[in-house]
Amino acid sequence: MTPADSARIEALLADGRRKLLGLVGAPGSGKSTLALALQQALPGRAQVVPMDGFHLANAELQRLGRADRKGAPDTFDAAGYVALLRRLREQRADEIVYAPEFRREIEEPVAGAIAVLPQTQLLITEGNYLLLQEGAWAEVAPLLDEVWYVEVDDAVRVERLVQRHQQFGRSREAALAWAVQTDEPNARRIAATRGRAHRVIHRDA
Repeated sequence: MTPADSARIEALLADGRRKLLGLVGAPGSGKSTLALALQQALPGRAQVVPMDGFHLANAELQRLGRADRKGAPDTFDAAGYVALLRRLREQRADEIVYAPEFRREIEEPVAGAIAVLPQTQLLITEGNYLLLQEGAWAEVAPLLDEVWYVEVDDAVRVERLVQRHQQFGRSREAALAWAVQTDEPNARRIAATRGRAHRVIHRDA
């Protein structure tokens, strides 16, 4: 986390109320890495609640005929994600809210994997479609106090994606094909939302 990031966070939290910070960007831009760094810089005060926990299960994607587009906007439970954000904004002092998490090693979401405690001051949610203005996705941004757009050079980002896909079982050729044919159309859609972010962070690597 840079000094500028730290200053922005402290300003956001200055009134003592819970805040929801969104990190948005194309696949491979470094959202998850930044989210973890922010959480680690604020021990006991911050929790990451990723959008990826709302991936539809693989069986449901197969049923819908969308398995070959996994990661596109219509392969998530966007309305469920919105409902969680509302719960987190309205969380009672005696309530623990449980959020789902996406596990890459099994390529499936796992319910109830993240416990959000009522005293947690900053909730960091990261994902691709926080600023999308269609369907249930349009309800996300109004529930967030700030949204930061995270970007990195495209060549770096695509290579990260290829390596990630290889790490979880694809051949180099299959990983590159998925990155180009599936991830990149989503990346262009996400890039079109960049102008709606409160802040743009360019990461060198």
